[in-house]
Amino acid sequence: MIPMPSIEGRLSALLLALIFVLFCCLEGWSATGESTSPPEAVTDAIAGSPAPASPTEVLVGAYINDIQQIDFKNNNYIIDLYVWFRWTNPDLNPSRTMEFMNRFASDDNRRDDLYDEPQKMPDGSLYAIVRYQGLFSTKFHLGNYPFDTQRLRVLMEDTVSGIGRQVYAPDGTKSVAMNPDLTLPGFSVGRPAMLIAENTYPTNFGDLSQAKAETYSRIALEIPVSRPALPLSLKTFGPILLIVACSSFVFFIRPRYVEGRLGLGITALLTLVALQLTSGASLPDVDYLTMLDKMFLLAYLFIILTLGRVVLTSWRGTDKRAETAIARGDHVWAAMLLTAYFVANLLIIVNTLA
Repeated sequence: MIPMPSIEGRLSALLLALIFVLFCCLEGWSATGESTSPPEAVTDAIAGSPAPASPTEVLVGAYINDIQQIDFKNNNYIIDLYVWFRWTNPDLNPSRTMEFMNRFASDDNRRDDLYDEPQKMPDGSLYAIVRYQGLFSTKFHLGNYPFDTQRLRVLMEDTVSGIGRQVYAPDGTKSVAMNPDLTLPGFSVGRPAMLIAENTYPTNFGDLSQAKAETYSRIALEIPVSRPALPLSLKTFGPILLIVACSSFVFFIRPRYVEGRLGLGITALLTLVALQLTSGASLPDVDYLTMLDKMFLLAYLFIILTLGRVVLTSWRGTDKRAETAIARGDHVWAAMLLTAYFVANLLIIVNTLA
């Protein structure tokens, strides 16, 4: 008969089994940890690789030196300005690759790089400055003419680098300055501003290396200009009011002088036509009515109604009784037409300035 192991033997065997199982588990965890850890060469390569490249920020500033003329008929203007750049990436030269997007008649423009090479700044950045003198173009909206405010724009983009490589940023809070002695005859010049936005073209310009259209950082300089209200009102609306006033004298000529009344009205009408052609000579042909056009139309309407009144009353006879009735009616017509004319002009002005 085989003797049964003692209690001490059983406990010893159980303890040995537990130690063996624990040893196996520890070996398994150690093996698992070694299999998931990358080799040392891989970790060294990861640690030494550069971080993903971020776009270089190029600080931009501008100085408006002069505005020499504004041609509304051809939608262009001459601006003399300085544009400077500061950046850190030595592989870039934004002063050389920057392009003026709305230049006009580029053969007449002049561009000068004030430094042959970018200059090193005390903070380690690079600096370059460009002077540009020439024509720029924008489409003027003249709906409120002559009380319109126009914004002369200068648009700039980099011709090579999109926003993945380079972005513009204003150089401080006063990134745009203007010559304090700058004057523009016939206009009041407001404070310039710099706007920076992203611009995406709906084409890759035939570049097969580009999977889709690239987005570029765009600089927009805006200079508001407006006409002085009081002097311009006297010059523009004064002649129209004089013509309307002269045509209203038709109502105060004796009704029997039909030829004289008609002659005065027709002369006023032809003078108004000549005045409108002269005042619009410096403006482009647009497909909408300007404020000045509306005022001319009101003056035309006033003169036509005046002539219509003369023609209608010319059939009522020349006897004294008829003449007295016509003259009384003419005075009423004069009061009503003049009141309606001035109220309509006032409404146009208020609606324009609102």
